[in-house]
Amino acid sequence: MRTSTSFASDGFVLHSYPYKETSLILETFTRTHGRVAMVAKGAKRGVSSKYALNAFQPLSLEWFGKADMKTLKAADHQRINPQIRGAALMAAFYVNELLLKLAVKDDAHEQLFDQYGETIGVLAGLQNGDRVSREIETALRRFELKMLEELGYGLTLTHEADSDAAIDPTAEYLYVVERGPVRLTSQHEIRTVDPVKLSGSTLVALSQAEFSDSAALAQAKQLMRRVINHHLGDKSLHTRQLIREMK
Repeated sequence: MRTSTSFASDGFVLHSYPYKETSLILETFTRTHGRVAMVAKGAKRGVSSKYALNAFQPLSLEWFGKADMKTLKAADHQRINPQIRGAALMAAFYVNELLLKLAVKDDAHEQLFDQYGETIGVLAGLQNGDRVSREIETALRRFELKMLEELGYGLTLTHEADSDAAIDPTAEYLYVVERGPVRLTSQHEIRTVDPVKLSGSTLVALSQAEFSDSAALAQAKQLMRRVINHHLGDKSLHTRQLIREMK
């Protein structure tokens, strides 16, 4: 007789979509098993006593099954985050889409899980104000850095790619994906490999995940976009398109 294996973990719902008449397919991100796809049977009936399936809420999840598609047994809120609104909500959708497009299923990354929870907590706690945009961008850069590191795509930020010399905060660099920062000496290299131009002080800021300087934050965004696009390959991020259309 075939038996099912049971699991339990902290987790978040990244995405859900209808399945048959009364159920949902969930894409979840869990502490101990990474991304897990599971079916929530009867979830569309609104059986709140059994399922708490809101996105961006920390959950205690239980599921079972041996196939790629697991079956959700129970989901309970650990606490209730404030509702994310406005630009912060689009940022949260962007973070979820990054995990859906880049993280491998059934591969745990506990530090990335913690960074995700911290990022969602920051976005949920934002109120309208002059510094909201900056706080969103800072939270996103920190998440992207940790995600790339945890998924095996970590950036070289503390030393030059060719000489292994320490980064000079006063120098200018070209960041070449899959190679690292190269001290700026040739305009020809900019045209041929199309890297990101940034200052040594920005590389230092990235290595420390501290973005008090506006110029460093702007350059960090350009670099993260280039690197993430490289690793996405032919995959596109729908949230980026939505953000462009909303502007």
